Amino acid sequence: MTMRKDVPVEETWDLSLIYKTKEEYLNDRKRAESLGKEIEGMKGTLNSPENISKAIDKYQELVETMTLLINYSDLASSVDYYDSEAQNNASYDRMLMSRINGMTAFLDVEIAENDVATIEKAAVINERNRGYLEEIIRKKPHTLSEKEEKLMSKLAPVMDTPYQVYNMTKLADMVFPSFETEGKEYPMGYALFEDDYQYEKNTEVRRKAFEVFSNEIKKYENTTASVYNAQCQKEKIESEIRGYDSVFDFLLFPQNVTREMYDRQIDTIMNELSPHMRRYARLKKKVLGLEEMTYPDLLVPLDSDYSPSVTWKECEEYAAEGLSIMGEDYVKMVHEAFGKRWFDYARNQGKSTGGFCASPYGKGSFILLSWNGRMSDVFTAVHELGHAGHFKAANSNQSILDTDVSSYFVEAPSTINELLLAHHLLKKSDDKRFKGWVLDNIINNTYYHNFVTHLLEAAYQREVYRLIDKGESVQAETLNSIYKSVLEKFWGDDVVLTEGSEHTWMRQPHYYMGLYSYTYSAGLTVATEVVKRIESEGENAVEDWKKVLKAGGTLSPLKLAQLGGVDISTSKPLVSTIETIGGYITELEDIFA
Repeated sequence: MTMRKDVPVEETWDLSLIYKTKEEYLNDRKRAESLGKEIEGMKGTLNSPENISKAIDKYQELVETMTLLINYSDLASSVDYYDSEAQNNASYDRMLMSRINGMTAFLDVEIAENDVATIEKAAVINERNRGYLEEIIRKKPHTLSEKEEKLMSKLAPVMDTPYQVYNMTKLADMVFPSFETEGKEYPMGYALFEDDYQYEKNTEVRRKAFEVFSNEIKKYENTTASVYNAQCQKEKIESEIRGYDSVFDFLLFPQNVTREMYDRQIDTIMNELSPHMRRYARLKKKVLGLEEMTYPDLLVPLDSDYSPSVTWKECEEYAAEGLSIMGEDYVKMVHEAFGKRWFDYARNQGKSTGGFCASPYGKGSFILLSWNGRMSDVFTAVHELGHAGHFKAANSNQSILDTDVSSYFVEAPSTINELLLAHHLLKKSDDKRFKGWVLDNIINNTYYHNFVTHLLEAAYQREVYRLIDKGESVQAETLNSIYKSVLEKFWGDDVVLTEGSEHTWMRQPHYYMGLYSYTYSAGLTVATEVVKRIESEGENAVEDWKKVLKAGGTLSPLKLAQLGGVDISTSKPLVSTIETIGGYITELEDIFA
């Protein structure tokens, strides 16, 4: 695979949109340290609404500066784990953030020591501080003393070590051997497997690739399990320190959702979606002419000989057309993203796998993906543009302290874009084969990714945390067993679990992000129901959704969904979404009959 230095510049993102020069970047490091010390000098004075308001105003400046620094260095390091300068910059900025967090650790604690009335008066002085102050009130029962909070802040870089080790093991240490099948040699790599071989139409190549990939990652199972156990134990310890009843309560608290909402999402999908996806697996087995449906076959498209090729320029056109229902301003943002190099779509060694969107406050967005020239990549692009559009709206209408949205909700704007594009393509073409491809992409990518891949991760993760909550630890053997049992429950006898399927837990970084995996399906549930509104009610529904995007983190997931016209206080939207998935599969059965 190409080294980063050999990648054409037009395939990379333009980080000068954050800092034009290295001097600007280094100056902001000094500015951040100075702001941190200035805030530290306010210690002992936060006993009046006026002083509280002034301190938070200054804190906003600090957060804006640190956000730019962290994004700048992390984005640079994420595209080349072999770039020692980028890695050093990212490490330095994380340490800087840790020091500054130590300087400002007193802030929330000292404000929380006031009575609620005083804090509420501070919110009146500057409404842009209201959300932050209300969150301090909500966190009051779990806020530690100033000394303890400062200690926790200083330990942050060490506490993040499990995730760093996981990434280094996965992206830098693992070197995959090439493999041979049917008289031909094939290269192997993490991104090659995840982006190409999983979808390979040649069954022998696909299954051999899975075998080689699985055998290689298995060599690291004990290291990866040890690192993951350290992550879980860290979270359990902090949950106890902060007085939560369980590690689940601790991890769900930042999402501002209930344990009932969490469990309902996992249990309903495991029980009610499973029959539909087994039906889909049986259809795939029949259409592909397989003697048995194995785990490595799950992601190969139904029409494996048909894969619409797309140029990067065509990707922009599809995105603009497919999302035009969102209005002129939204389409303008799409063109800006392509024209100003918000995307890093190169394929090079040492680059993070998958895709993500980072939106540093006031600086547009930066989208990572690996472009393969397929229509499915267009869906990845519009997914990430959904995040970009969301945070463009939130950043423009809220203070930086109110832009973070609960992870329970954050995937709704991105998956809405996928569905809007898919429905646009279905309306645009009368070609039966193309329609079959689009419908299969909806199931095989959009819903499979969010309702199956990440949901099964969530079901597995819940079992891990149940053990952790009881004071136990987990090793590779235990983790393999848990993941395999989850797969067996969901797929039953319709999918043969090839050796290596139990190691799927090793492939995702989401386990280092709290209870994140299940939120993909939660976001897509909201997205599915909002798209139905948009298509039936038109502009009114679009305007409601724009209000949701602008709200940022000022509302809970429940209230955000309600603002968009969806009531997630019950299982009705989720059940409706599962029925929609079943309907798509029925259409595919008719097309491929």
